[in-house]
Amino acid sequence: TRSPTYLESGTHKMAMGSLTFSAPMMGKNLSYQSQRLSQSRITLARTTVTRRTCPLPRRAALRTSLKIQATSDKQSVKLPEPISPPALINASPKNDTVIHDFTKKAAMCVAVCAAVGLAASPAHATAGLVAADTAWVLTSTALVLFMTVPGLSAFYGGLVKRDSVLSVLMQCFAITCLMSVLWVVCGYSLSFSTVGMVEGARGLPSIIGGLDKAFLTGVTAESLTGTIPEALWCLFQMTFAIITPALMVGSFVQRMKFNAVMWYVFMWAFAVYFPACHMVWGGAGGFFADMGVLDFAGGIVVHITAGIGALVGAIMLGPRKENKLACGNITLTCLGTGMLWVGWYGFNGGSAIAAGSGAAYAALSTQISAATAALVWMLQDIAETGKASLVGICTGSIAGLAAITPASGFTGPLGALCMGVLSAVVCRFFSTTIKETFNYDDSLDVFGVHGVGGFLGTCLLGILGHTSLGGFNAVPMMQQTKVQCIAAVATALYTAVASFVCLKITSAITGGLRVPVEAEEKGLDMYSHDEIQTPYLQ
Repeated sequence: TRSPTYLESGTHKMAMGSLTFSAPMMGKNLSYQSQRLSQSRITLARTTVTRRTCPLPRRAALRTSLKIQATSDKQSVKLPEPISPPALINASPKNDTVIHDFTKKAAMCVAVCAAVGLAASPAHATAGLVAADTAWVLTSTALVLFMTVPGLSAFYGGLVKRDSVLSVLMQCFAITCLMSVLWVVCGYSLSFSTVGMVEGARGLPSIIGGLDKAFLTGVTAESLTGTIPEALWCLFQMTFAIITPALMVGSFVQRMKFNAVMWYVFMWAFAVYFPACHMVWGGAGGFFADMGVLDFAGGIVVHITAGIGALVGAIMLGPRKENKLACGNITLTCLGTGMLWVGWYGFNGGSAIAAGSGAAYAALSTQISAATAALVWMLQDIAETGKASLVGICTGSIAGLAAITPASGFTGPLGALCMGVLSAVVCRFFSTTIKETFNYDDSLDVFGVHGVGGFLGTCLLGILGHTSLGGFNAVPMMQQTKVQCIAAVATALYTAVASFVCLKITSAITGGLRVPVEAEEKGLDMYSHDEIQTPYLQ
């Protein structure tokens, strides 16, 4: 809230956490860290907030650990810890926390203003279930699933030859089912188990989770993650695990065996996705989380990993016999783009894990970046060819969406606008000039749009998300940017090596990655699935 909230002595539950206060001492002053309260009021500056990565929300927000102390000349009384109120991070002057109005005999009154609706860590989450948050995350979960089936399926399906459309739809659908089962069996546990994790410690638990939550053990109707049911948190995360490997399909179209796709995704999930998810979003004790890496909705975890995995696959497969874009149904691609764009509101806005200003700002940044990138891409098409391309403007919007993903909860409108412009220019350069120069067949520009876009957004977060540009991250620009760049490069390098190994093993299992030449010429629909579209659908 933006107005003061008065709390009496005792334990007080809030929407995002709890505050515990002991009875105040008569005639004593209060201090917060190094700042002393005046006669009746003080504003806590942003610089006094402890910077940490929040294990709960995927966007790796910052949480606080407050130490409020009553002092006098003779004695001091420390209040119980941990005290974990929500989102005393990167607060703008409007949202600064105010503590005021305490008297000799009255209980202490504290004002807490929550910035951008962030949640407390599951380890300290004592707040009860909030219906509004639950409803919003339920809606967001459906939106993110909608992005894969049918959104991504339609987007990719319209960009391939008509005799291979069904193979693309089948791959996306099958990956959805495979990742759902893997997530329940062990994926959720490997990604979010906190067994053995110690903040600041390096070891296996900082890279990958344990198996204590395998088959969703301990996920009950009563268990909560923050202010939502843990079952919902698990389901929401599942949809991210689904779409990430499905993105890679765009680089393999029209030439990779169906069984090879499935084997590759199966191994890649264990080798790349689950560790990346754990290191970034697993909470205190996670490798990247302890570094202070910020990733609101998946720039590192989703887009960089998928982009690099797709690039390695495209290089190892080699180019198509007809290495050119053969759009079988651009109308389908346009509809798929619309589905992805709408679904991205759940992707980014839902990652706030709360129905509040955090979700609103994430959605606002998403819209601004996507629209800006689409227009800039279109203008580049016009400058180059003299014509505005529907495929181009659709691709541009996806580039803007991918780039803003890691920063959506930290940027303001100006930052989102800049992100849209930069993503359109950089992603188009990689999708055209760089691809042609190095002659790799990233068929539907998964690397050029998602990989480069996610990398760009991750690295620019420290700058465009800074408070000086209307953002919500008060960490010094260069300090945050350095951490972001290290994490992005490390993730890209690791993913490249792991993807190469997974593809080599897949090739050995399936007797090669590619379909026969004649199957590629005739299309994969009949070869892989013995099915063909009806003339009406064609």
